[in-house]
Amino acid sequence: MTQPSRRRRGVILTSQGKQKLLEVIREFEREHNFGEKYTIEELSGQTGLDPGTVAKVLDAEEGVDRRTLDRFFRTFNLELAEADYRKPLLARSAEAEEEESIEPIQNPKSKIQNRIDWGEAVDVSIFYGRTEELATLKQWIVDDRCRLVALLGMGGIGKTSLAAKLGEQLQDEFEVVVWRSLRNAPLVEDMVGSLIQFLSNPQAIDLPKSLDGLISSLMRYLNQHRCLLVLDNAESILRGGERAGQYREGFAGYGELFRRIGESPHQSCLVLTSREKPKEISLLEGKTRPVRSRPLQGLDPRDGQKILQAEGASGTEAEQQELLSRYAGNPLAVRIAATTIQELFSGNISTFLEQGAAVFGDIRDLLDQQFDRLTELGKATLYWLAINRELVSLAELREDFVSPITPQKLLETLESLERRSLIEKGAIGFTLQNVVMEYVTDRLIERINEELQLGTLELFNSHALIKATAKDYIRETQVRLILKPIADANRTFATALSQSILQSIRERLDLSVGYAAGNLLNLLCYLKVDISDSNFSHLTIRQAYLNGLKLYHVNLANTHFVNPVLTYTFSTVSSVAFSPDGKLLVTGHRNGEIRLWRTGDRQYLATYKGHTSWVWSVAFSSDGQTLASGGDDQTIRLWNLKSHQCLHILQGHADRIRSIAFSPDGQVLASGSQDQTIRLWDLKTHQCLHILQGHISWVWSVAFSPDRQTLASSSANGTIKLWGVQTGVCLATLRVPRLYEGTNITGATGLTDAQRASLIALGAIDEGIEFRE
Repeated sequence: MTQPSRRRRGVILTSQGKQKLLEVIREFEREHNFGEKYTIEELSGQTGLDPGTVAKVLDAEEGVDRRTLDRFFRTFNLELAEADYRKPLLARSAEAEEEESIEPIQNPKSKIQNRIDWGEAVDVSIFYGRTEELATLKQWIVDDRCRLVALLGMGGIGKTSLAAKLGEQLQDEFEVVVWRSLRNAPLVEDMVGSLIQFLSNPQAIDLPKSLDGLISSLMRYLNQHRCLLVLDNAESILRGGERAGQYREGFAGYGELFRRIGESPHQSCLVLTSREKPKEISLLEGKTRPVRSRPLQGLDPRDGQKILQAEGASGTEAEQQELLSRYAGNPLAVRIAATTIQELFSGNISTFLEQGAAVFGDIRDLLDQQFDRLTELGKATLYWLAINRELVSLAELREDFVSPITPQKLLETLESLERRSLIEKGAIGFTLQNVVMEYVTDRLIERINEELQLGTLELFNSHALIKATAKDYIRETQVRLILKPIADANRTFATALSQSILQSIRERLDLSVGYAAGNLLNLLCYLKVDISDSNFSHLTIRQAYLNGLKLYHVNLANTHFVNPVLTYTFSTVSSVAFSPDGKLLVTGHRNGEIRLWRTGDRQYLATYKGHTSWVWSVAFSSDGQTLASGGDDQTIRLWNLKSHQCLHILQGHADRIRSIAFSPDGQVLASGSQDQTIRLWDLKTHQCLHILQGHISWVWSVAFSPDRQTLASSSANGTIKLWGVQTGVCLATLRVPRLYEGTNITGATGLTDAQRASLIALGAIDEGIEFRE
């Protein structure tokens, strides 16, 4: 008798899901890794998953948690569908396996189709304690249907981890789960807008213009659907200081958002984490009301002991209790102390305690000890994570370093920092816990100020003070928390300092190619120092934010800009086109130039020169590899988008070219001209296949049908012609009626020549009609 199949734990990718994932990974390898295959370690860095877990996912034989698959997919901008995974089976028959691969897995608790966006949520696969807190929060949210819950406590106490574990355990109770971080203080309009756009998926909507309209729109979604929203690090939008719970200037709109969510009836829940309580929580909360707050204290001693044991710190129960009490059970402080004990005292808590007050202090003293023991690469990595201020992938982090660094070396450094509890892994990369980020930012500022005074400029050259290409709200946070304190400390002698720094940069080769010149420009622009007649020629300027800046009489000859944001002044834009994947934009200009832009960060990439005058039409090939342009000089140019070189020049038209279009398969190019003809070009041989004649006026536009069999063209005289692409024969002519066609004005008198011409153009009269004077 055949035994029934037994299920293993977890889920694995179906053949469909595995193929879907591998295809996108290959695309990422082509675009971001020069076509080289990602190693398991590199994929680990990209996804934030352990290398062994990455291997399990790709092997699709041993089960993993569904959230692991979701994280892997989201790293590569994919949404995990039910058809992408299934439960693994032991000793299953071929029929059962086939059936299993096509039937979606149903949630035993609910038929709800969950949509989850974990954003920058931290990994909580290793989590200690908080059993009582989790039980209370679940009761509030599930049983009591609370609408607004705040988790409060000092830095490092575990608010973010608790919120992530809570969301993980409650995700099946909700249709939608969304995690967002407020650490970099995004504007409330941007935050609410992003929530609406996610909740409205896949519908396209027009966002309201006012904050009140945005919140009202969000409330409709929260009422129609059961949603769990998590906003982490709410203290970033609060003022701090003596009056707790007050908002920073420009962020009071968050108070209105919290008030509306707490007061208005709906079926969703917002969870906040914060070091201090927003005033709306204080006004609305109550033991039996739908708004509540939970202050977090230190870990239960038994859970704290588990952290010590996991980190390799050993001692008697009394010694462990004493150590935990010294740091009030703060999980971050306990982890960092345990790492210090492991490294300095061979894991012996007793020896550590014997050192007395000399080794004890607050969490910053522990961080001092840890930081000073790091390698230079470890310190540099922490500085970059503090500057980036959000989750950053291994590949993105590598690009920040001026000197090349191998993925393996950087990954080893990140793993070492993680073991020291100095960094956190997220779904798509690495970041710093808030307390550590504040500490490292302070160290960065102190070190930069010292270097500016001494003229050493090592960190000033190796790291950017701000990243011009960062999201607007990230860059504004970098300015507020990094650039401004440095500028304020050096304001009184900024002019003299700038001259000596610029001289040092010009004299030292290492400084001329790093971040020093870009940092100096950003610093001087923030201080509004007059930089007229400054000489930045032959330097590399990285991450300079020069938007709107007028660089009068500044020598930028042979300057190499890397990732700048500039205000470009160029001639009239006469044509535009998006690449098929939407990542690139090309613009054609009156002066014959073509400019290529990256849409994600709005960065200018390259200028193509070859046309002598107006570029009237630009178009991308369907594979996104080739660009075509046509213009006043009667030529069509084909450009390679990787090398930015002109591949071929197609000639034959007798007048300016108004329109070009690629066929869907990329094999044929059509061009329409003021010479009243359309030409079809074979893109393999670059020969003209057909000259399509029949229009009696300029050809303004051409377009292929999706099946490539038919070409449409439009002319200035109001006719549209359909052509067979294979034969070059006109299949049909469509005529667009003129505005007053058929009015048939005859015998009118007193008309000027200009008025007669207008009536003819509008179709109100025939050209052959005679008028009496």
